[in-house]
Amino acid sequence: MLKKISPLFFLLFSNAIFSQNTSVELGILVDNDLFSSTVNDQYYTNGIEIFYRFLNQNENQKLNKKITEFKFGQYIYNPHTVEARRITKHDRPFAGYLFLEAGMNRYYQSESVLKTNLQIGVVGPSSQAEEFQKLFHKAFGYKPVEGWNFQIQDAFALQGNMLYSKKLFPTQPAEKMDFNVQAEVNFGTVLNGISFGPLTRIALWEKLVPMYDSNLHGASLHSDKEKYREQSEFYFYVNPSVNYQIYDATIQGSMFGGNNPVTYDLVPIRFNGEAGFKYRKNHWNFHYVFVYRGKEVDNSRNEGYFYGSIGASYLLY
Repeated sequence: MLKKISPLFFLLFSNAIFSQNTSVELGILVDNDLFSSTVNDQYYTNGIEIFYRFLNQNENQKLNKKITEFKFGQYIYNPHTVEARRITKHDRPFAGYLFLEAGMNRYYQSESVLKTNLQIGVVGPSSQAEEFQKLFHKAFGYKPVEGWNFQIQDAFALQGNMLYSKKLFPTQPAEKMDFNVQAEVNFGTVLNGISFGPLTRIALWEKLVPMYDSNLHGASLHSDKEKYREQSEFYFYVNPSVNYQIYDATIQGSMFGGNNPVTYDLVPIRFNGEAGFKYRKNHWNFHYVFVYRGKEVDNSRNEGYFYGSIGASYLLY
């Protein structure tokens, strides 16, 4: 299914690139538990996203800007050990998720942010997660991976996401620190859940730029090219949240049934958190983020875990 969709997606993607006389952003994001620990290799163990963003025309006076985003990604999930030849070792299923995404990001003059996107893809062997992980472990001399024969089976993925961030005390100056609240909703055939929590940025260099210009939510693109030279940012941010998770196909299997050898019930209420550093100067964006995820699976072995996220992007203007 994804092979049939990919040519159409990339045709639209290429058309968007060459038809826009505007600023664009190209980037990559990589998640891995090795970025936070050399001993942990479990649960959400690797993710990669390649993205392209471009600035849209905007005639809405309440909006500062609109940005369209296309993305290709793959996520990989393991039990607590990759040496899981026996089914009794599995405290969560092996699973992979491969997807294509299109989204629209709206940045308001009030410094609120609304991001909406739609993903289409596949959960299961067709995601090529097994092949990628085994190749990665072999190339870098890590332990051989055993247990993918028990993975979640193929399921079609159609997934939506909405994120809304609102700045608190918008009339007060916020040169060194600001306070926001953020809510996120996932809905579809892969994930159904909602998260809510506060978010704070703390300037480490000069002052904070407005949220509608910050790389926190991917708002680095400008119609005024002078802003690229005038603006830079380097800040620390923290975002604790409470997550209520209703459904997760990478743990429970397809909502339409299927013969999955390992599935589990969810822990519905979790505490999550992330904290990290983000930097922008001239053409470049960089980030490092430490992410904690609370216990997700309802069994005695499963536990909360953490991983690191690194990313870089280049602004063409």
